[in-house]
Amino acid sequence: MPTPPQNSFRRLLGSLVQWIDSDYSLESPAVVRARPDGVNFVRCIPFIILHLGCLGVIWTGWNWFAVWTAVALYFLRMFAVTGVFHRYFSHKTYSTSRFGQFLLALWTGTTVQRGALWWAYHHRHHHRHSDEPEDAHSPHVHGFWWSHIGWITSKRNFPTDYSQIRDLARYPELVWLNRFDIVVPVVFATSLFLLGRYLETAAPGLGTNGAQLLVWGFFISTTALFHGTASINSFTHLWGRRRFHTTDDSRNSFILSLITLGEGWHNNHHRYQSSTRNGFFWWEIDPTYYGLKLLSWTGFIWGLKPVPQSIYDEAARNAHHDTVHRFSVSSVQDEINTLRRVVPTAAAIALATVGSGEISAQKKAEGPAMHKDVGELTADDRPATTTPAAET
Repeated sequence: MPTPPQNSFRRLLGSLVQWIDSDYSLESPAVVRARPDGVNFVRCIPFIILHLGCLGVIWTGWNWFAVWTAVALYFLRMFAVTGVFHRYFSHKTYSTSRFGQFLLALWTGTTVQRGALWWAYHHRHHHRHSDEPEDAHSPHVHGFWWSHIGWITSKRNFPTDYSQIRDLARYPELVWLNRFDIVVPVVFATSLFLLGRYLETAAPGLGTNGAQLLVWGFFISTTALFHGTASINSFTHLWGRRRFHTTDDSRNSFILSLITLGEGWHNNHHRYQSSTRNGFFWWEIDPTYYGLKLLSWTGFIWGLKPVPQSIYDEAARNAHHDTVHRFSVSSVQDEINTLRRVVPTAAAIALATVGSGEISAQKKAEGPAMHKDVGELTADDRPATTTPAAET
């Protein structure tokens, strides 16, 4: 039965209202979450605008001040994603005051990745159902592109389930920021534009302006930030190495740790989520942990949670078992394969030279013999006694 036009318009209007009030819904959040996955066009519009905004560089051009502003804002806000969204609101790996918590939530708002409570709810849900059918962004269940960006465009993933984050939902200021999550991004983008306008006259030597700083500092930097964050959902369950035998397919990646300030040590994190550091060992670069450690020296945050010794002991046991396995299976097998290639050829040469006195006499008459290594023998050089079965 076709949907009446007024109902379609009402639903469209409701989706648009949600851009301002994220908690507004014509249906209960439980009903929305119960629906099957599917791309919702209205939910795609913000991502389309964000990516199209990057094309503004065609008109604004570039200079080093604008480029370095984009780079700086990428890493400053990536720290907000990794150190605040993830390690504080999602896992509470350190403590701060209520006012400090509010300031951290304001900072995360500049990332344009929804509110802190929505982010924490979905991440905690991910850990409970990692790489299972209930996982909203598992590449093994839904495919790479869905895990990277598609899941956010699904209407069923839009509401925040406050019942799953009661420890955060009891703070009305956090709920307000989560509900009106468009406010901070708009203020942030407007501030960048006004800063550029100010610098255009106050510091003309920088060669920037309002539109250019908006394009580079907001659109380009935020788009890169989104894809850097999303790579943890998609790539770190497909690419990298596994130190711990977790129930999911989380992996460690050095390259992704550089891009995401330490979040690439994903297998470590899935094994022990309560630690402030994801790089469990000194050689596992974890800039987010270093920043949080410095911040703790100011007294703004405290109580950073360490990695228990039992986890290090488990890592050592796994490393030992993996080394033994690689030696017993991989290295020995390589030697066996080498012997299978060399021994039959060497045996054939030995057999061919039995009673070679006559051959030697002929060679002396004809001139000096040319000697070849086993690896240099061609098919024509090998004695006829070598059979195909022996060469495999």
